[in-house]
Amino acid sequence: MKDIQIGNVTIGDNQKPFVIAELSGNHNQSLEKALLLIDLAVEAGAHAIKLQTYTADTLTIDVSHGEFVITDPKSLWCGRNLYELYQEAHTPWEWHKALFDRAKEKGIMCFSTPFDNSAVDFLEEIGVPAYKVASFENNHLPLLRKIAKTGKPVIMSTGMSKLADIEIAVQTLKENGCIDLILLKCTSTYPATPENTNILTIPHMAQMFDCHVGLSDHTLGVGVSVASVALGARVIEKHFTDDRSKGGVDSAFSMEPLEFKMLIEESERAFLALGKVKYGILKEEEKSLTFKRSIYIIKDLIAGDILTEENIKIIRPGLGISPKYFEQMLGRTIKKDVKRGTALTFDLF
Repeated sequence: MKDIQIGNVTIGDNQKPFVIAELSGNHNQSLEKALLLIDLAVEAGAHAIKLQTYTADTLTIDVSHGEFVITDPKSLWCGRNLYELYQEAHTPWEWHKALFDRAKEKGIMCFSTPFDNSAVDFLEEIGVPAYKVASFENNHLPLLRKIAKTGKPVIMSTGMSKLADIEIAVQTLKENGCIDLILLKCTSTYPATPENTNILTIPHMAQMFDCHVGLSDHTLGVGVSVASVALGARVIEKHFTDDRSKGGVDSAFSMEPLEFKMLIEESERAFLALGKVKYGILKEEEKSLTFKRSIYIIKDLIAGDILTEENIKIIRPGLGISPKYFEQMLGRTIKKDVKRGTALTFDLF
């Protein structure tokens, strides 16, 4: 599968995982905090910053009854009016230039998720290097067509989607000019549990759609993301905050800087550990061969003595004859005097 170039970053099977810090609404409507989050993400080792570009009016209408109020008692946002929630969570468009400038100043890529056509036009003016499609928008085919026609690489989450839904979305993107596409396995619950993440889907999805597949991870901790690397994920997206205790619309399932740093380090370790199918003794293992077992003489012997189970033994270190020859050594005659603790070698009989 071919590598994909996004800005100065190469994404591919033989590339280290590309880890995205999703800022979402964790800025709590403070530009100062949003800028701080970028700084902290860079310090933690993030490879990219991702924003969300929408307004409450581009997502919904201001209605406070029925389905416009979240009533699921398990939801982090139970009781909230959708319009008011999106007002709180959105990143003001007038902040975008400052945020992109800060990311550029820090030497990190910044891109965004548009939620309607006007957001795409706005992000094109800024010059984003790529687009992210949210799981909640992957059935918004007019939006997918608009994004695809920019010709920029697209990273699309696949939460809440049947296989047929993903197929329609992928086909729409490709038919409208999207060449470089990365899909993200995603479970759209907040937080998600390891049990409902099903990362074994990653290699299957990659085969089905002939594209790179990563993970948009809403679980707590780093374990699921690290495991996904072994299954082929080369893009990992995690929500990021400075301090969960300070609150924020997505803070409950977001990573703090030290956790994010661990994610970067451990996902890279997982990638490096994959290596290739290899058997035999590595050069780095050769010094350890001494500590394997071999056959040793365990009693003082004189020339003419017979080797028996009482005077030879399989022990460490490994400087004598291999243990696989133990039975063949029994009954052999020693041709010279040897001391206890001598490695049994073929020149002794």
